[in-house]
Amino acid sequence: MHPNVTAGIDVALLVFYAFVLFFISLVFYLRREDRREGYPLEDEMSGRVDTLGGVLSTASPKFFKLPFGHGTVTAPVGRTEGREPVNIAARRFENHGGSPYIPTGNPLADGVGPAAWANRAKRPDLDMEGHPRIVPLSTATGFSVAREDSDLAGWPVVGADGAVAGHVSDLWIDKADRLVRYIQIAGEGGPLLAPIMMASVQRSRRRVVIDALNAAQFAGVPRLEATDQITLYEEERVQAYFGGGYLYANAERQEPIL
Repeated sequence: MHPNVTAGIDVALLVFYAFVLFFISLVFYLRREDRREGYPLEDEMSGRVDTLGGVLSTASPKFFKLPFGHGTVTAPVGRTEGREPVNIAARRFENHGGSPYIPTGNPLADGVGPAAWANRAKRPDLDMEGHPRIVPLSTATGFSVAREDSDLAGWPVVGADGAVAGHVSDLWIDKADRLVRYIQIAGEGGPLLAPIMMASVQRSRRRVVIDALNAAQFAGVPRLEATDQITLYEEERVQAYFGGGYLYANAERQEPIL
């Protein structure tokens, strides 16, 4: 006779218990992992940093090795590693949680609301070979605008108020994705970049319209340190400046539609 190994054991029940244990463990694992960015939280009114929690709710630090010798990144990070609270130039409309902020300075430059930016790395975005992927078209060997299109050189750039902010002097392309990322504008204070995704190219009138800003506000666009490359941090600043203009460029944009 062969012994009955499963006599008195409910295999189906054991499988069910194993599944429940696995599911509970998965929930704790996912909750730990989703706390790698944006934590620790802070109280909306007082700014007090909330507790990190125990081992079941806080992810243990992981180290991510960056390519091309750019060191390592740790997540989550502490409050002393570039995530200190920042006093923004704005005040609450009312003293309660969820109240909107009213700018007290220049919101485009102070990083308020839609003009906020993240402190990204101060190095260029790189392609698979370790070279800067976003560069001026004039310096990109082997790249050119299709014959059917214009390189926009000399075209006026018009702001939301209809005034001319400057003229196109170059295009900045993404060599990896094979598309134009920025328009370089020759204006007062030197050349500046504007995201082409926020521009309307009007071929019939041979002009470029960027209604995110008024013409005079183009002078405040954050400038680049180098003439042939743009860092991730500079991209963040430039895009935040133009993005904030859709709310703060004109006073009437800040009012409700209805």
